[in-house]
Amino acid sequence: MPTADPDLVSLVADLCDSIRANLETPLTLAHLGKQAGFSPAHLQRVFARVVGLSPRRFADACRLDKLKSQLKGGDSVTTAMTAAGYTSSSRLYERAAGRLGMTPGQYHKGGPVAIRYTVAKCTLGRVLLAATEKGVCWLGFGDTDAQAEAALRDEFPKARVARNDIELAPWLAEFQRHLAGEQPHIELPLDVRATAFQRRVWDALLAIPYGETRSYKQVAEAIGAPAAARAVARACATNPVAVIVPCHRVIGTDGKLHGYAGGLHRKKKLLEQEVGQAGGLSGQ
Repeated sequence: MPTADPDLVSLVADLCDSIRANLETPLTLAHLGKQAGFSPAHLQRVFARVVGLSPRRFADACRLDKLKSQLKGGDSVTTAMTAAGYTSSSRLYERAAGRLGMTPGQYHKGGPVAIRYTVAKCTLGRVLLAATEKGVCWLGFGDTDAQAEAALRDEFPKARVARNDIELAPWLAEFQRHLAGEQPHIELPLDVRATAFQRRVWDALLAIPYGETRSYKQVAEAIGAPAAARAVARACATNPVAVIVPCHRVIGTDGKLHGYAGGLHRKKKLLEQEVGQAGGLSGQ
């Protein structure tokens, strides 16, 4: 894929910032084109080529992110709808419900109705795996069971959460085999909510070979959105199923480790384990 012109990428990045800052009063193609010095039609083509989405679809993704943030922060559906720039409740349910995987009201109540979880010791400390009837909805780490459980309840504050070690034992065992290097790929059913952009990023993460890394910029280029490195970083940060979707394999362009919900020490250890284990697997 040819590298986009740096000046064009910078210009589109500024347009993305303008869209994010004006969700309540959406910017028209004419307005964005005037800001960029392009005709509306040319702006549409350039924006889609750099970001991988049209300005309207990019705004929809930003609006959904803000809606989720407002709802998780405790705002009512009406307040969150207004803050995120939805002009009516019908537009909200038309645009948001399908991508949330539930109605905004259900999301406001804390997401899935019933979640079971298990906690166990692993090479990274304590791991918590949680699931709905459909599949794994959360996988995270902590130094103690209480810390790991608090993170789960914070993510799903009003769900009915109960520990069930027996039912989840097979899935936990598969995860543990993966950490031990016995199973490079994890095949577990997932039940996670994501925007279209997040799913594109997570699909790109799943394509990174075991034992290898990519920069946020490389992932952005891989999904056809070279200006979206910051959005890629956010999609990694909001990944609810650590390791299963390997956001730890994404590093800075400078080669340094940046941001990891489980702590940079765990990210470092995961990468070291994978590099060592990948060498062993290639020699088999």
